[in-house]
Amino acid sequence: MNRKFLLSSSMLLFLFCGIVSSQVEPVDLNMIYKIKHEGFKNSDIEELSFWMTDFAGPRLTASNGKKKANIWVSKRMKEYGLENVRIEVARPFDRGGWENQKAYIAMTSPYYVCFTANPKAWTGSTKGKIKGSPVLLEINNESDLDNYRGKLKGKIIIMPSISTYEVSFEPLAERYSDEELENLEQVNYAGRRGRWGNFDFEAYRKRRMLQQKSAEFLRDEGAAAILTSSGVFNVPRSSGASYTAGEEKPIAEIYLPVEAHGRIVRLMQHDVKVELELEVRNSFYKSPDVTNVIGEIPGTDPELKDEIVLLGGHYDSWHGGTGASDNASGCIVMMEAMRILKSLDIKPRRTIRIALWGGEEQGLHGSRGYVEKYIRDTEGNMLEGYDKFAAYFNMDNGTGKFRGIYLQENDMVKPVFEAWLKPFKDMGCSTVTLRNTSGTDHLSFDALGLPAFQFIQDEIEYGRGYHTVMDTYERLIMDDLRHNAVVVASLAYHAAMRDEVLPRKPVPEERRR
Repeated sequence: MNRKFLLSSSMLLFLFCGIVSSQVEPVDLNMIYKIKHEGFKNSDIEELSFWMTDFAGPRLTASNGKKKANIWVSKRMKEYGLENVRIEVARPFDRGGWENQKAYIAMTSPYYVCFTANPKAWTGSTKGKIKGSPVLLEINNESDLDNYRGKLKGKIIIMPSISTYEVSFEPLAERYSDEELENLEQVNYAGRRGRWGNFDFEAYRKRRMLQQKSAEFLRDEGAAAILTSSGVFNVPRSSGASYTAGEEKPIAEIYLPVEAHGRIVRLMQHDVKVELELEVRNSFYKSPDVTNVIGEIPGTDPELKDEIVLLGGHYDSWHGGTGASDNASGCIVMMEAMRILKSLDIKPRRTIRIALWGGEEQGLHGSRGYVEKYIRDTEGNMLEGYDKFAAYFNMDNGTGKFRGIYLQENDMVKPVFEAWLKPFKDMGCSTVTLRNTSGTDHLSFDALGLPAFQFIQDEIEYGRGYHTVMDTYERLIMDDLRHNAVVVASLAYHAAMRDEVLPRKPVPEERRR
């Protein structure tokens, strides 16, 4: 055997190992231990959950409720010791402020029943309590509206149902299985696993257009109120009307769950006389802006302190419940992650910033406004913040436990996150997938190729609870939120301490302008 060859092979092996080791992403296990101890032993999750849901109440964009919530959460940021805390205007909001003061509806004949209902945001009020037999509006296209011209003044209108209830044999809440997580790691550029599934957006768009035309027709005809089917399990949903401040207010519209709506329609279809009474009081007021709440742990490295590791979730909600799962849960987790890091008195090289967004439900307004202010302006010019952007971590898929992270097809960061999440494998959070996920604020940054990520989460009653009156404190799983906050704190810390910012995806030049 040739000793010279052996020596050369050994030297090559040594050099190869040196190259590999130089590429291994460093992980501070000592800091992870401290984060786990603080997050699990001294958690503030329960207190945050109460104050940010029960106390704050509904937080519809630009509402007084959202303003009250902003004030409270900014005060808590200061109590945690965060710096540069501010409530910041993100974008103009043309709908203005709206709040509901009363919503009551009951069937008084053929027997009495008080229905659970929820008014549609940015619709008007009734003229006190109104009574009468409803008129079922049967329309399939815009021309059908002519059949009702001159016949609807002062009437209670019940719209045809666009949804039906079907029994589901799937569990309301589920954890990812090991097999599902393994499958999720497999790249699938042809599709994505997401909350929308095979949703027919074109059919939805056409329905919305017909609903808008119908609402305009009913307003012109002088109808008194509109009843619309939305929600199941006797739980009405929430959404808002297309409205611009200063326009004529839309007719009072109430969402009834499928069960209540269906009962009324079936009685009418069997020629049973139905009588209803209802009253809706809503207020409109000047409130022209979407606002974000921002706080920081300043960076300490002279060369890196102006770079930003950003944590966020949207704090606006719909008005029916208290927006617990969607998305106080994400804001609670990010607040707790910042508390953990501040309590450990870390000295991050980069600034770690938290942003609780407004206006997400109406079109990602808060995060898009942040981008326009700090990263790329409305003219398409890149700002200083573009080069100073290090990473963004977002939570907005309900209360469920983190199981890993979506990389938005960013191959370059995969080994980084595999290393950062490895210490959490025994907690069930180590899946790293190149797949995309959509529908929330990380998209505002990802669109520019910036490293912005949403977590893989167990789906816990998400489809049933979000955007309904039952999205309240009870939807929160405290152990899952504690778990999530620990993971976020660790990732934020490592992103803030890393020598380099996370790699970015190449972006076509036209998208950078």
